[in-house]
Amino acid sequence: MAAAEASRYGARERMVFSAAQLIRRDGVAATGMREVAVHAHAPRGSLQHYFPGGKEQLVNEAVGWAGRYAGKRVDRFLAALSEPTPSGLFGEMVRQWTDEYAAIGFAGGCPVAAATVDCAETSAATREAASAAFADWSGPVARALTGMGVPQERAGALATLMISALEGAILMARAERDVRALTTVARELGPLLDAAVRPSEAQGHHSYHQ
Repeated sequence: MAAAEASRYGARERMVFSAAQLIRRDGVAATGMREVAVHAHAPRGSLQHYFPGGKEQLVNEAVGWAGRYAGKRVDRFLAALSEPTPSGLFGEMVRQWTDEYAAIGFAGGCPVAAATVDCAETSAATREAASAAFADWSGPVARALTGMGVPQERAGALATLMISALEGAILMARAERDVRALTTVARELGPLLDAAVRPSEAQGHHSYHQ
């Protein structure tokens, strides 16, 4: 969700969005309630009102938002493809990040990954929120793959492969200040993903534009 989109939402939603943006840029430890309030243009007292559980509640909700947002993006990516294929879907997932890095630099990463790294060992609730967020993302990816003719028994595994490859490439791109890792995983995984489609099952499954 771009900042312009955030302005359409209510105060609480803007705070969750702001927390997600700050976490993906600075990590959980460096993201405080004060910083979120400033980013969301909200009185600090309103954060305490909406999030009585404090920073942990806000972080967990930001992580949950990020997972749902990534899952909802799958349909948008499919709609951008004239002929949906697994490699095309993965290419769109990657392009979201290469476009961002080309436009505004390499400051941001995935908020779910950032929260996992920062809090997986210290906060069980945040680890569980991150796990649920990855499920909210991988579920729609797996369903999209099935819709394109990938056997259901492989779709979940390939969704995990796509998301884990993307997350690793995001990390490498930020370290290298270069999109090389992202373009590499898209190029190398594409044929493997498309090879998982059963031609007999692909017939009639491309219904996204009907």
